[in-house]
Amino acid sequence: MHQPIETVLINAKVRTLDPANPHATAVALGAGAILAIGSDAELRATAGTAEVIDLQGAALVPGITDSHVHPLMGALDARGADLLDAFTWDDVLAGIRAEAADKGPDEWVIGWGLLYDAFQGRPIHRELIEEAAGGRPTFIKFMDFHTALVSQRALDIAGITGPRTFTENAEVMCDAAGAPTGELREWAAIGLVEAAMPPLSHEQKLDFYAAQMLKFAAVGITGIHGMDGDLTTLDTLRELEASGRLRTRLTMPFWISPEMTEADWETFVPHRDARGRRWRGGVAKFFIDGVIDTGTAWLCEPDSEGDGLLPFWPDPAKYRKAVKRFADAGFQCVTHACGDRAVREALDAYRDAGAQVGIRHRIEHIETLQLSDLPRFAAENVVASMQTQHMMWLDPARTCNWTTRMGAGRCDRAFPTRSLRESGAIVALGSDWPVARFDPRIGMASAQLRRPPGYKRDAFDTQNIDGLAALEGYTTMAARTISEEHRLGRIKIGYCADLTAFAEDPVTCNPDELITNPVRMTMVDGEIVYRG
Repeated sequence: MHQPIETVLINAKVRTLDPANPHATAVALGAGAILAIGSDAELRATAGTAEVIDLQGAALVPGITDSHVHPLMGALDARGADLLDAFTWDDVLAGIRAEAADKGPDEWVIGWGLLYDAFQGRPIHRELIEEAAGGRPTFIKFMDFHTALVSQRALDIAGITGPRTFTENAEVMCDAAGAPTGELREWAAIGLVEAAMPPLSHEQKLDFYAAQMLKFAAVGITGIHGMDGDLTTLDTLRELEASGRLRTRLTMPFWISPEMTEADWETFVPHRDARGRRWRGGVAKFFIDGVIDTGTAWLCEPDSEGDGLLPFWPDPAKYRKAVKRFADAGFQCVTHACGDRAVREALDAYRDAGAQVGIRHRIEHIETLQLSDLPRFAAENVVASMQTQHMMWLDPARTCNWTTRMGAGRCDRAFPTRSLRESGAIVALGSDWPVARFDPRIGMASAQLRRPPGYKRDAFDTQNIDGLAALEGYTTMAARTISEEHRLGRIKIGYCADLTAFAEDPVTCNPDELITNPVRMTMVDGEIVYRG
């Protein structure tokens, strides 16, 4: 050993995910790396003055990475009324009333996580929330963050009196008389109100970011593939790391939007290799469609409401040109694609851009997929990044908003996790927080159950994977996704000392009970960032 041992973890059930050395009871660490793996006796003998930590039989696995999170956006936007578990309209109103209770008459009432099915057949309209918010300016984001519902006061403050035209597929929804209903679809429309809200200070934002990192650590997360970012993000990450508050390993992208010019693209290119000890860039993020629930996903055939035939980029040729430019510059390209037409277009764009050595492009969500496109992921070295939490609440009877929009045939191709994995594709798992809870125990359970853990109902379909595949989706597959399988995703000598300890092995734990499987320790670069 060239590095001195600083820490020895003993009395553990170590699952390394390294086929050459799958199990052990002790791990030695130093200088942020794994230095030795073996038995308690072997590593105690070499410990010297190193700190020895007895894990008391806990299951030690490679550090958990969530492959799809909006860590900075979520830290700011997942504030106010948490409506992710508000399944009825009465639940929604109760959440809004509670949030408004201590607000002054001119203070904003905000919330997030609003479910489409919570409307229970009601048209989405501002009048539904006015009384509960007491006439205050109100801004509620839906669970997918692609739609918002705002009050009349909020519309007035933002100066929204009728329809608007956008360069992307976004819309201020209006009634037959041209009056805004309060429903805002996609970010360009949502941003009109956000820009009129009281801003947070820079220091407040940093505090929210740092607090969120601790929340990630508390559920065992050591790494995140971020999905939102711009040039200012680099300075934020540098500042957090310099202050010692960057507790999570982050890969962060530049978000490339339809209204950007080719000159705008060039401003990002020189920053491809920006990085710190625990963060790096080198990723370009695109949205080619919206979401199925509102009809903004791009589909091969229209949904039951006649929607789904428009891309997020009004000019798909410009999207393909942008992908080509960033791929040629050595960026990993990431595309949000929920609909089957969107998935196909992303695959085509990557194919036309040509292969880049050491880079795997990726597609996010893949909520529905044409069978003819399924084998292309493995054949064309494209990562399938999936969030099985999104489908937990889909109704097996096909009566919820998502399933009724898609119809029976396409429901049979919903979130094809098992099929993609069996095809040989890299299937990385994540949450899409704040769209869904970021707890990886929920993510691993949903991938195995195809229903919410703890709910004794039929699975939605047979696209489930087993416990080992679920853990791999959060570890080895996550590392392969960003081409860092040589340093992350396994407990192996020379790899980063990113480790997660659960009370029980998540592979063998009953998935219905995973959420109650305590996190005992989270370690990043050999530093304990959470101890349970």
